[in-house]
Amino acid sequence: MKAVERRLMSELPLLRRHMLVSSVLALVGGGLVVAQAAMLANILADGFAGYGVDVAAVAVPAAVMGARALVAWVRGVLAQRAAAEAKRALRDRVTGSLRRTHPLRLAGGRHGETATLLTRGLDALDPYVVGHLPTKAAVTVVPVVVLAWLAWTDWASALVVLVTLPLLPVFGALVGMHTAQRTAKQWQLLSRLGGHFLDVVAGLPTLRAFGRERHQVGVVREMAEAHRRATMRTLRVAFLSSLVLETVATLSVALVAVPVGLRLLGGEVELYVALTVLFLAPEAYLPLRAAGAAFHDSAEGLGVAAKVFAVLDAEGAGGAEGTLPVPGGGRVALSLEGVSVRYPGREVPALEGVSLTVRAGERVALVGPSGAGKSTLLALLLGFVEPAEGRVAVGGVDLADLDAEAWRERVAWVPQRPHLFAGTVAENIRLGRPGASPEEVRAAARAAHAEGFVAELPRGYDTVLGEGGAGLSAGQRQRIALARAFLKDAPVLLLDEPTAHLDVGSEREVVRAMGELLRGRTVVVVAHRAGALPQMDRVVGVGAAPPVGVGAVAAVPGGMGVPEWA
Repeated sequence: MKAVERRLMSELPLLRRHMLVSSVLALVGGGLVVAQAAMLANILADGFAGYGVDVAAVAVPAAVMGARALVAWVRGVLAQRAAAEAKRALRDRVTGSLRRTHPLRLAGGRHGETATLLTRGLDALDPYVVGHLPTKAAVTVVPVVVLAWLAWTDWASALVVLVTLPLLPVFGALVGMHTAQRTAKQWQLLSRLGGHFLDVVAGLPTLRAFGRERHQVGVVREMAEAHRRATMRTLRVAFLSSLVLETVATLSVALVAVPVGLRLLGGEVELYVALTVLFLAPEAYLPLRAAGAAFHDSAEGLGVAAKVFAVLDAEGAGGAEGTLPVPGGGRVALSLEGVSVRYPGREVPALEGVSLTVRAGERVALVGPSGAGKSTLLALLLGFVEPAEGRVAVGGVDLADLDAEAWRERVAWVPQRPHLFAGTVAENIRLGRPGASPEEVRAAARAAHAEGFVAELPRGYDTVLGEGGAGLSAGQRQRIALARAFLKDAPVLLLDEPTAHLDVGSEREVVRAMGELLRGRTVVVVAHRAGALPQMDRVVGVGAAPPVGVGAVAAVPGGMGVPEWA
């Protein structure tokens, strides 16, 4: 058993139960096979001997055949249920792991590959659970039952079967060693194709603007062709394996049948015994032949399971989550104490030795050049990034020790580029508080100065937006994000360049909405322009040196002529 199979069995108890049930059903099926063969051999032997055959003698084998069909049907139904439960369990684990993963880390991944893994990828487990595992159970049970009956009926034929049976798994393994490698490459190419295609679709406007859409069509065509070639190579190996197994099984049955026929002609064995051997010999090889085909069908599923466990291991590499409650019942103080942040693959730290204290109810603006680490500082306060050195504290308690979900319930975040989902305007605003009433949603939109443009939409708050808020301007999307913050009504507010990429009119509307939102909260605002800094108590510079023109930016209410530097 491969390492990935052992892990599947250990982490999904339902598969162990599935194997146990399949083994029991295989044992019942093996007994029915022996009974059917013995009854048919007896009926035919009596017929050739001239004895009459009554209806009851025929009805019993018919009932046995019906029982075999019923067992096969039950096994199939239970296998389908087990496959559905296994896929659901793995999807839940992957999505749960992604939910716990820091959003900045998620943003650096390839979403297309993840989507392919969770949909088409996990569906490839069906042949493994439905076909391979029940067949594997049958391989361990049915040949033993058949061999035992053959040994009691005709030990010479049983000996031939016992010697030839191992030939099937040996030849299957020799051919199958190439299957795993080819299937892994096939899945890798499919995953790359899915991820790249999603990237191309998302970036199609940019590609058209630069006249590169035809080039990407060619790239997708080449990747699809590479996947087709890999699939055909895998199928060739599977067909070759089937040919080898069928040939070996046929020759093995012949090695049993020919001596039995010669002994029957010589009078050394009775007709009943010869017929029983001829009926049971193919049944002994049948599970092994089916196992070969099921192995090839399940190879892709095992490759997907290995990828799932790789994702789970990578996402679960972080430390344990905190469980402490968030201190204080309302506004809390925030502090960074000698914090350094380093991103993988970057030599220069995003932040190094930064210390900052924000008093409860204080409104602080962060200024500095691009790349100075202002957004990283907000990500630290949100718990999206873990510091390499130092600590982030909330009310004097290390943020790493706090319940992350409880902390984020106390924080309203307005990012630089807020993401709007494919849904109605009301649903996107209600993201701040899912249980809000329609009146509360409209009040939040009114406070964010969004009610005017929402009323002009075709269906108002019930207007369905495209992915990413398609159909709204940048300023309108920003005001929807502010409406979320109003609706959440959290005591801590984090704003990441809320007026970036806006024209003067849109900026004026957003700043006016922010004036209402900032009152009575602990606020940290990242800003490049002076328009985003009214009503700030303090301006803090982030970076090695003040940016050009920062003196003008720092001339804000509160008497801060020059910003202090973190």
